[in-house]
Amino acid sequence: MARPSTRSLDTVGTLARLGLAAVWLVSGAIKLSDPRSTVASVKAYQLIPDGMVSLVAGVLPFLELALGLLLLFGVGVRLVAVLSGIVLLVYIAGIAQSWARGLTIDCGCFGGGGEVAAGQTHYPEEILRDAGFLLLAVWLAVRPRTFASVDGWLIGSQPEPTTLENAA
Repeated sequence: MARPSTRSLDTVGTLARLGLAAVWLVSGAIKLSDPRSTVASVKAYQLIPDGMVSLVAGVLPFLELALGLLLLFGVGVRLVAVLSGIVLLVYIAGIAQSWARGLTIDCGCFGGGGEVAAGQTHYPEEILRDAGFLLLAVWLAVRPRTFASVDGWLIGSQPEPTTLENAA
């Protein structure tokens, strides 16, 4: 069985990096544009003392936007991927604990959030979606080399537009 070419792996990495960047940028922008919903979402998880809810809800959009921008430009890809993975694990754990405790909430991952009527939760889908995003982060943590990244330009390990494998 033939091994994937370096170019193919770099392409997969680039798509993973840009895809995860889009997730963080969209999620962060939505949270930033509707701070009340973000506060309601954080509060609905019932994990943080009431005095800390506004602080956490205020920081989350900026954290997500920062992760998204760093990935978009390919700055510190491996580190940002690890941080993304940690954040996604926290999100997955939050959703799972809400489900296990019988809370009826919308995760608020992409807007909205807060309590919802019984039967309107989507915990399995939310966990699977975030697990998919986690896979992108794991890929980038293991293999951070991608096309069009600041890391590649600074370190000098930028993938070439063509490889010897493709030229042969």
